[in-house]
Amino acid sequence: MYEMDFTHDTIELFHTYKHLAVLLSIAFNIVISILGVVPSVFLTAANLAVFGFAQGMWISFLGESIGAILAFLLYRKGLSSLQDRKGFSHPKIQRLLHATKSESFLLTLSLRLMPFVPSGLVTFIASIGKTTLMIFATASSLGKIPAILIEGFSVNEMMNVTTTGKLLMALFAVTGFVLLLKRLR
Repeated sequence: MYEMDFTHDTIELFHTYKHLAVLLSIAFNIVISILGVVPSVFLTAANLAVFGFAQGMWISFLGESIGAILAFLLYRKGLSSLQDRKGFSHPKIQRLLHATKSESFLLTLSLRLMPFVPSGLVTFIASIGKTTLMIFATASSLGKIPAILIEGFSVNEMMNVTTTGKLLMALFAVTGFVLLLKRLR
């Protein structure tokens, strides 16, 4: 419910400040990327509602890509001392921490393509590892393309409450219910 209110408020803000709406959207995406744990779906919904599907998708992609790059730079500067810690024991994380250039490109790209891997986690791990800014920016942005398209299509279908949108909502509800049952057991 909170996301719906936030989406509505964001849409109103974009309409109020039409001449700044694109910059505001990109700025919001940058903040979301730096925070690393806030979902961007509400902002994608606002972008689609205000700018239309194609332009809204482009603005969301641009904001998420710029946000990931800036988050990478901030994390790299502020958290570089964490790279020596052993708390990152998962094999894929260890591989990304110590990857060569080509390996870090492929790992970052593949992790971006996985829908359930938090974007902030990928950025964080890459930033404390040996991944260069250029490799991260390229792999991260390429990996965001399918994720943004899937998110945008899903949001668009739900906003328009088409048959596909209703099926997606039902699928999300059933998935959430199953996950909740598993967690309770």
